[in-house]
Amino acid sequence: MSPFTGSAAPTSPWRHLRVDRADGVATVTLARPDKLNALTFGAYADLRDLLAELSRERSVRALVMAGEGRGFCSGGDVDEIIGATLSMDTAQLLDFNRMTGQVVRAVRECPFPVIAVVHGVAAGAGAVLALAADFRVADPTARFAFLFTRVGLSGGDMGAAYLLPRVVGLGHATRLLMLGEPVRAPEAERIGLISELTDEGRADQAAQQLARRLAEGPALAYAQTKALLTAELDMPLAAAVELDASTQALLMTGEDYREFHKAFTEKRPPKWQGR
Repeated sequence: MSPFTGSAAPTSPWRHLRVDRADGVATVTLARPDKLNALTFGAYADLRDLLAELSRERSVRALVMAGEGRGFCSGGDVDEIIGATLSMDTAQLLDFNRMTGQVVRAVRECPFPVIAVVHGVAAGAGAVLALAADFRVADPTARFAFLFTRVGLSGGDMGAAYLLPRVVGLGHATRLLMLGEPVRAPEAERIGLISELTDEGRADQAAQQLARRLAEGPALAYAQTKALLTAELDMPLAAAVELDASTQALLMTGEDYREFHKAFTEKRPPKWQGR
């Protein structure tokens, strides 16, 4: 993501999200607890634009996505989105669906790790948001449901048919996307959908601890690792190892690589600069 900006000033406040920052960690909270944090057109657009702004400004080194109240996110709001789409024409529907995909691309392409902290329901678009994150830290109450076929739509929504087989394998992805049945935390951990399953009530704390660890680490190395993981999903081996070689050669000219060697010889922890 280019750091260069035009005339637009940074957005403040965000109307459809709660955004908090501390020590290089941004926490983005979906804050409609009375609606199980159901997404609206505005929430999608804010997520898309927020991730772009944070990527350009380069002050955030890790991001936590959370939901307020009883669950993470119940998906698109039935009245405000599903009801509204019934009166849209094809061009408007394509614009909307492209926007939701842009949110997932922004999560995958932003230059910092993204952690979804999931408790209660993560359904529909909420499940895909969690899926797009680099880490999914989950409470035992978490349950994931890719509900798209249950409303008469394709299970391949927002990139789910691309991402889910790469996380849990084609067999599990077929079952989850075709049937739309909920997957509770123990099974989600077993099939690899969860990165870390915590004790009850500890997911938020664990996610923040992981975010601080990432924020204190070698940010440029993390950014390039994330970029390679995404870019190489569709590459043949020869292209992947060439891209790895080019990336490592560039990072070997960086300050963090020199700092590691200096810290090692001086027998102290490295002081990462993200450069």
